[in-house]
Amino acid sequence: MEIRRDPVSQSWVVSGQRERVEESEAPCPFDPSIVEETKSILTWPPEGTWQVRVIPHPNPLYRVENDPGRLAEGIYDKMGPLGAHEVVVETRQHDRRLAQLNDDEIDRVLWVWGSRIADLKKDSRFKYVSVFKNQGGLAGEEWTHAHSEVTATIFVPRRIKYELSAAHEWYKDRERCVFCDIVRQEEKQGKRIVDVQGDYYALCPYASRVPYEIWVMHRRHNHLFEQARPGSNRRHLAALLGRVLRRLEKVAPAYHLVVHTAPNTRSKKGELAGYWKTLADDYHWHIEIMPIVEKRSKSYSIKEVYFNGILPEQAAEQLRAIDPNT
Repeated sequence: MEIRRDPVSQSWVVSGQRERVEESEAPCPFDPSIVEETKSILTWPPEGTWQVRVIPHPNPLYRVENDPGRLAEGIYDKMGPLGAHEVVVETRQHDRRLAQLNDDEIDRVLWVWGSRIADLKKDSRFKYVSVFKNQGGLAGEEWTHAHSEVTATIFVPRRIKYELSAAHEWYKDRERCVFCDIVRQEEKQGKRIVDVQGDYYALCPYASRVPYEIWVMHRRHNHLFEQARPGSNRRHLAALLGRVLRRLEKVAPAYHLVVHTAPNTRSKKGELAGYWKTLADDYHWHIEIMPIVEKRSKSYSIKEVYFNGILPEQAAEQLRAIDPNT
């Protein structure tokens, strides 16, 4: 496998065939008896019966031991799949989804996400650490047991680069964080707010890409998901995320969830070299959730131009009306 860069869009694409895993009637690979025989990267809680366990991905896209092997092929650039790819087993129980966990259990999952981001950022080779969750067959879920994934890459994903650039320009012009401005305006108008818990807000973005898209944001500025601000109550975030996911499961069979946090400032090479001097002021972590409502969507018929048949104001109103506890 190798990673190739599109010189026009600047997208990095992992190309090549992954090792094929034969289907079998074997037990779930995340059954506690199996997971406990697998190398553990992190176990939480560390003592007694664990709830969350992080293990290496059995068929990873990236490997820590790989050589980046940066090469030019004429005008094109490519490199080896150096990085990390981990699986976060969110619960011991095979038949419970993240949305079905209680607030304390979800809080533990969030803590593990942050812990893995912080730990992987200690490696200066890694420019970005992603946490994402694909739930449901339409989202490309690999296993039905509740899990999420963590990847560390030696490049910054294009979507994050777009956000960083836009946030940087906004701050340069206004000396304010664009994400903070969004939260303040949505809080004032109220019509796209889905739910609130403490200083955490769930809202349907003004230009939602798909029906029922939700962003979960902290009202107080912070560029690092993995480093909570003093006084922040992450249990509020856990409670809010649980209610949001329970609402979404009633309108969509599947979803993508991605944590957007700041890139690794230990990396001093390439596109980040001396570029984000105001990063702590202009960027703002958030969680993006993209439900999949339709099997075939016009959203992807023209790449990067989305079609959304439901106004975000309508989506927020419908989601507010759903009781997340039934």
